Amino acid sequence: MPLWSTFPSFCSILGFPNSGRREKNSKHRSVVFVDMWWLFSRKGTSGFSAASTAEEVTEGINGTGLTAIVTGASSGIGAETCRVLALRGVHVVMADINLSTGSNVKEAIMKEIPTAKIDVMELDLSSMASIRKFVENFNMLNLPLNILINNAGVALVPFLLSQDGIELHFATNYLGHFLLTNLLLENMRITAHKNGIEGRIVIVSSVGYKVTYHEGIRFDRINEKSGYYSFLAYGQSKLANILHARELSNHLKEQGIEVTVNSLHPGVIATNILQHQRFWNE
Repeated sequence: MPLWSTFPSFCSILGFPNSGRREKNSKHRSVVFVDMWWLFSRKGTSGFSAASTAEEVTEGINGTGLTAIVTGASSGIGAETCRVLALRGVHVVMADINLSTGSNVKEAIMKEIPTAKIDVMELDLSSMASIRKFVENFNMLNLPLNILINNAGVALVPFLLSQDGIELHFATNYLGHFLLTNLLLENMRITAHKNGIEGRIVIVSSVGYKVTYHEGIRFDRINEKSGYYSFLAYGQSKLANILHARELSNHLKEQGIEVTVNSLHPGVIATNILQHQRFWNE
């Protein structure tokens, strides 16, 4: 999914309505488009830019024999990640809260890539019981696990508590993925040891981690509605993601376990993670 395809929505957020489109008799909008296109298409030291697609980045990679779990797999970044991993020969397990939507995405991928190996499994990251059930079901498949991509998340949600009574951003974005990763870690350790291929855990965070409550993570006030701001709660959960990635990475290195952990900011992408915002539905 190239980032440039999201320019109209992105520019609207920045205060440039419709500036992603070339419009007749609109020099200002054309200039904005050209300037932003230059910014996002400029290549970095990796040889790629914000406009590079997943297919371009993975060109030449053969993932045959690898197994990956991707959370939040039925739309947006997750769906595209599943498609490209399948294209490269990886056996993909789509972990998603909506089995129907996930099955539709699987069908679309299979139509494009008939040889794809894809399983769709139910996972609600806001529910500890659902996470444990997912891991139980996955273990019954007797599959190795090389790659875990913790992509699912919620953003800017009105104050809500999860089934376990935890603020929804923190429960879904951080605690859910923390538990999932912990329960799958032994499988990843064994897999990396057996096949000699370093495992990968990818935790999708956000530059939004910089905008959180003044105390950072409100450990003693996670579930308080008083003083709740959805954007700060989102930033809090993304900060927790980064801290999780750093601490887990250090722990695995100390233990000599051949699994790397990385957190990342995916960029500004038009996905339905913003579905709770009024402007997104207009």
